Amino acid sequence: MSDIMRPIPFAELMDWVLTEYAQQGTIFGVGDIYKHTAGKTLPIFTEQIETPFGPAAGPHTQLAQNLIAAYAGGSRFFEVKTVQIIDGEDLPVSKPCIKAEDECYNVEWSTELRVPQAFEEYVKAWFALKLISRMYGLGSENGFVFNMSVGYDLAGIQSEKVNTYIEGMKDASTSKIWAECVEWAKANLNRLNGIDAAYIDGINPHVCTSITLSTLHGCPPDEIERIATYLINEKKLNTYIKCNPTLLGYEFARKTLDDMGYDYIVFDDHHFKGDLQFEDAIPMFNRLLDLAASNNVEFGIKLTNTFPVTIAAGELPGEEMYMSGKSLYPLSISLAQKVEKEFGGKLRVSYSGGADYFNIDRIFSTGIWPITLATTLLKPGGYNRLRPMADKLVAMNYEPFAGVDMEKLGALVDSVKTDAHHVKPIKPLPSRKMKQDVPLIDCFVAPCEEAGCPIHQDIPTYIQLVGEGKLVEALQVICEKNPLPFITGTICSHRCMTKCTRNFYEESVQIRAAKLAAAEGGYDAFLAGLKAGAPRSENVAIVGGGPAGMAAAYFLAKAGAKATIFEKRNALGGIVKHVIPGFRISDEAIAKDAALLEKLGVEVKLNTTVANPAELLGQGYTHVILANGAWNHGALKLEGGEALNVLEYLDRQKNAPETLNLGNDVVVIGGGNTAMDAARAAKRAGAANVRLVYRRSKRYMPADEEELELALADGVEFCELLAPVALKDGKLVCDVMRLGAPDASGRRSPEATGETTELPASCVIAAIGEKVDTATFLTSGIAVDEKGKAKVDADCKAENGIYVVGDAKRGPATVVEAIADATAAAMNILASAVKTIDFTAEASQLKAKRSLLGGYVDAKAESDRCLGCSAVCENCVDVCPNRANLAIKVPGMAKEQVVHVDKMCNECGNCAVFCPYASSPYKDKFTVFASEADMADSQNPGFCVLDAAAGKVKIRLGDAEYETVLAQDTTTYGPIKALIETILKDYAYCL
Repeated sequence: MSDIMRPIPFAELMDWVLTEYAQQGTIFGVGDIYKHTAGKTLPIFTEQIETPFGPAAGPHTQLAQNLIAAYAGGSRFFEVKTVQIIDGEDLPVSKPCIKAEDECYNVEWSTELRVPQAFEEYVKAWFALKLISRMYGLGSENGFVFNMSVGYDLAGIQSEKVNTYIEGMKDASTSKIWAECVEWAKANLNRLNGIDAAYIDGINPHVCTSITLSTLHGCPPDEIERIATYLINEKKLNTYIKCNPTLLGYEFARKTLDDMGYDYIVFDDHHFKGDLQFEDAIPMFNRLLDLAASNNVEFGIKLTNTFPVTIAAGELPGEEMYMSGKSLYPLSISLAQKVEKEFGGKLRVSYSGGADYFNIDRIFSTGIWPITLATTLLKPGGYNRLRPMADKLVAMNYEPFAGVDMEKLGALVDSVKTDAHHVKPIKPLPSRKMKQDVPLIDCFVAPCEEAGCPIHQDIPTYIQLVGEGKLVEALQVICEKNPLPFITGTICSHRCMTKCTRNFYEESVQIRAAKLAAAEGGYDAFLAGLKAGAPRSENVAIVGGGPAGMAAAYFLAKAGAKATIFEKRNALGGIVKHVIPGFRISDEAIAKDAALLEKLGVEVKLNTTVANPAELLGQGYTHVILANGAWNHGALKLEGGEALNVLEYLDRQKNAPETLNLGNDVVVIGGGNTAMDAARAAKRAGAANVRLVYRRSKRYMPADEEELELALADGVEFCELLAPVALKDGKLVCDVMRLGAPDASGRRSPEATGETTELPASCVIAAIGEKVDTATFLTSGIAVDEKGKAKVDADCKAENGIYVVGDAKRGPATVVEAIADATAAAMNILASAVKTIDFTAEASQLKAKRSLLGGYVDAKAESDRCLGCSAVCENCVDVCPNRANLAIKVPGMAKEQVVHVDKMCNECGNCAVFCPYASSPYKDKFTVFASEADMADSQNPGFCVLDAAAGKVKIRLGDAEYETVLAQDTTTYGPIKALIETILKDYAYCL
């Protein structure tokens, strides 16, 4: 495929809008269309805007359809994408060029179209908005403003190409594209409700009365002033100068980002030295204010440009990229304060830099507007995110600009460093990608259950049932794959929640809490109805009564097999029961899960040690499952002393606290969840000082973020970048480390600095990882690898037929991973499979889920926040600025099907970032090609039309490429054929 976008002719553009709106009630995929009924506007320049915000000069203002989609979402101020003398294919843009998972990075900066093409796109969009605003009652035809953006030097701006562009944007009435728009509109009056020829003749051709000057980093102050002077004096344009965040100075920027958790972002001071300096900027702005006043136009500044940083981890191709979004916000808003202090709040600011739903109202309330944004629109929801922001802004007081409220601005700046929506989490979210290629049909998938859950729990299904109050039914769904609902509902590491698409809006759906609600509310009825299946021939011995053993016993007994657990301790539960502190999970919760086994008739032999599990096969048992955990202590060598093992410590602290004498200075060595448990337990046991020592920083600790936060809340002191070497005279001697380059895992490797430090240590607890009992494997004839772990197949089965599951197989792992192993072993023994209960929804429910794509709902239940991704995952559709991915309704198919429109794609790569599959939709989804030539220029699966009237198409599927007449076709896979037929019939506008 080509990364060259093909602009849509005005006739086709309007046909798309009219047809889609008539058939689906949407405009370029925007479903929650904003209608300005408030009647109020804000004056800007000589114009009016109904809402004081919209897309920034960037990917959302490059093509006409982008601007139309933004308007449908509620935008009324449009900063169209920057043009410059270097354009089109002459402009070097590496691809992919956008990465917006959290904060955003990009390597493109101005339109990828030729300048005349860009002009035509903006005029088409302007004219289209004049039509649809009236036709659909979306607002006043004079209630929106376009602002052009140019760069980057005076010579380029004065060139014939850019000068023609500027003059055309000032008055497009004599241009060919204006005539084309007028001609089409008059020829199609019968399709344009509420519009007549007089209205068309009266459409204002003055597309822009304002301009934003974008300057490259390093542009000299005198050049900036010359350009602004030219635009004000010669072009008589209301002028903004876009400023760089480098005006804050290197030290301020570095400290701010470090303090907010962005210490991994790499940049030096060379841009700060080469860019416009603050002491030069202020006098220049004063001179330009006077110049603008003498020309009867306005002058202001645009805050801010993106922030240049080094490409240090291969995020995008090249050496330097531009940062924006949540990490740019503290810099941009701080610069606004710094500049306004020099002008007593009287300087007009057009704002851009991390604006989103959570701060846009506070920015506006200071008197800073218009506000433009990009990063938030690159995330799931896309243009649909605009409507909630429009609603929030239009509910506020509208006052003409009379200055910036410095008190409110100061309060806003003060709040930035602790704003949870902008501070980087201690541990960034992991990738949501699954190790699966995206399918051509029915690609909708819930990452929480497929990428995040080892047992692939049917999460959207039970979330919906809990929301409906059907707690017994929800618990039934849960226990099909998870027989430990209380344990997992209380202490599961909930990696499902790190994969939840809702994280891209505000925070995950509270999946674990919903599971616990189902367990607590549905337990009694579920237990009463629980019964074993018809008796089977299998008689399975399970060695170990922790989560893995309990889960295996449940699945076996529920199916009718006989299951016996041999547990060496006095109760079931393993590490969960005997080690994990009671403040994390109660004995009652564990007992309720154990009671499920009792109801199914599982035999439990407590206080029973099995020396050689293999011998059980000769004692009447048909199968043996080894689930004896990982209780062997990890080794920590300290010169001069010995540390207490963490499992021993936690066991004694929970079951025999009188045997411990911790003292007042407890040091826990390690960074995992067990280390957090130990540190919290010691603190709660009365130790005055509990210090957690780790050789990397918190960001690289293996513990879950929740566990880190709980430890911090309990008063545990984190001693980062320390490697313990000796324990002498009540002091723990540590090497001081620093972070080096990332290792194979992506964590930055610690390096010794040559310095040492000492920590007081009345007790040292080593939580450095436990080990499996290799001796038991060898005794039982189970082969082991070089790390002493059992060699087993995908069903956890060793060559001698014994199954090894849970921590015994993996080493220290999670409860849900133990359940996954138990499931594999039990299902192999039973020659069966667990039941999957798909999330199914009525059309009304699907519509409700789709309405959530704008995010930010006032939800009464977690089910109201769950996006139902297994039924309505349309991330690639929403995050595409160009609308190049479409959701197609195919008759007979329950789910909408996603197709890619080749001609509208510039290969920015954003859809690949947010697709949960290990694929890139713009390369891997079924593609609509505009021509045979386009199809030949691509390797994508897809089709092009050869003869629309005859239904003749060319199709590529896998290695096959062939021509066919659809009415006679018997070769093409049925759903693909139906998809093509639907596109030809109902979505021909995308061809």
